[in-house]
Amino acid sequence: MEGTESKKELPELKDPLEHISNLHPCFGKGPNLNKGRIHLPVSPACNIQCAFCNRTRNTYENRPGVTGRVLEPREAAGVVDKALELCPEITVAGIAGPGDTLATDHAIKTFKLIRKSHPELINCLSTNGLLLEKKAVALIEEAGVKTITVTVNAVDPEILKNICLYIVKNGKTYSGVKGAKILIDAQEKGIRKVKELGATVKVNMVLCPGINDHHVEEVAKTVSGWGADFMNIIPLIPQNKFSFLREPGCNELYEARAKAEKFIKVFKHCQRCRADAVGIPGKLELADKIYDLKKLNAQNTFSHG
Repeated sequence: MEGTESKKELPELKDPLEHISNLHPCFGKGPNLNKGRIHLPVSPACNIQCAFCNRTRNTYENRPGVTGRVLEPREAAGVVDKALELCPEITVAGIAGPGDTLATDHAIKTFKLIRKSHPELINCLSTNGLLLEKKAVALIEEAGVKTITVTVNAVDPEILKNICLYIVKNGKTYSGVKGAKILIDAQEKGIRKVKELGATVKVNMVLCPGINDHHVEEVAKTVSGWGADFMNIIPLIPQNKFSFLREPGCNELYEARAKAEKFIKVFKHCQRCRADAVGIPGKLELADKIYDLKKLNAQNTFSHG
């Protein structure tokens, strides 16, 4: 009888992603306009250089890679308390830069502190994946990270070499096809590892017209095979080495998402948030009330580690 009762309960668990989908504004099936997140800018360094990336500190650009200032882990953990007072709808504590979250140990230290003070929050991390396999156990089992986003812009080294200009691993710099192969291999191993450990994985792909827009289906099919749960296709913001490119239009973005949906669930409500965004995406932003931007030092630059 007990076995029969257990089987009757199974239909309630048809979608193992349902819990995350209902609580996470960046992983959900819809826009989740009543759910909030706080991005904690604690990661100053990066270990790769993408052609479109321009990490900086200011208070006016609304895009990834930008923050008013970089926080220390303990300072960031304290900021969460303040944010929850102003926005109780926050369900996610995320770290998405401004550099790569795993290029230093700052993100893991921050998540460990948050896990102690706010175990009810979903700890979420974004990374390029170069060090994901190496730090997977510490990230998930020690720091309590439940959702991970990995940026995978191509799974063909000949394409990726034009997007990722170089990587830095174990103190050595690799560029071209060699660097691209190392990164793709690391992303596959990292995603497979964190899935084994129980994390929910979303893959971000920056859609670059003329560079990787013809490659969407292959990326979607490949990362789905690695175990990724969601995919998010982000329109390029033309800057840095890709300042000569144009931003993809609505129709191009729609078509790219339709192609990806053949292989994987697609998240369609990305706001391309700053590394210090706070509040409910697209509805309420509180960063200026949470962070002391008077301490902004725009002359500081970000390093590669």
